[in-house]
Amino acid sequence: MRKPDKKEHINLFFSAFLIIAFIVCANFFADFTKNMDVMTAQLISLAVYAVFGLLLFYATRVGDGKAIKRFSPLTLIVLVVPACFIIVGSLASFMPLHDVFAADANGKVALMTSLAAIALGYGVPYTFFSGFELANEDGEAAQDDEKTVLEGGVEADILDVEENEEAAEEEASMQDVELEE
Repeated sequence: MRKPDKKEHINLFFSAFLIIAFIVCANFFADFTKNMDVMTAQLISLAVYAVFGLLLFYATRVGDGKAIKRFSPLTLIVLVVPACFIIVGSLASFMPLHDVFAADANGKVALMTSLAAIALGYGVPYTFFSGFELANEDGEAAQDDEKTVLEGGVEADILDVEENEEAAEEEASMQDVELEE
């Protein structure tokens, strides 16, 4: 694994600063919505939480190479659709579990609903941009070049063991040949 360079450290610092600054701004939005009607306060709070999820997605993007645009139906089904159900269930009184997901009389959003809004903000971009790929020197994507994709770690240990076993077998066969002569 390679050591992060100065640019990556600066990006991590700014990502952390961005998240902390957003938490402070979200507190101001929470104070701002206290004097509004319940539905408007809940909509503003859910929008703020969804933007927070989007910022978490941006801050946690790690990898080398360029971003891969790829559709992930599993993420859509497991993360985005339930989050949408919870959010709609909190806003629409005819939905099942509305009492569980609805805001209280002061407009304070339920914990489950706020987590669903964060998951929605994180899950929508993750459904369409879910990884990175390394580029070859020619500029083409590294698809079947295993050494550029995985370096070190368990794979390197396995390859070293296999190479050592092959070298030991060759050495043993050479010693057998020398003994026969």
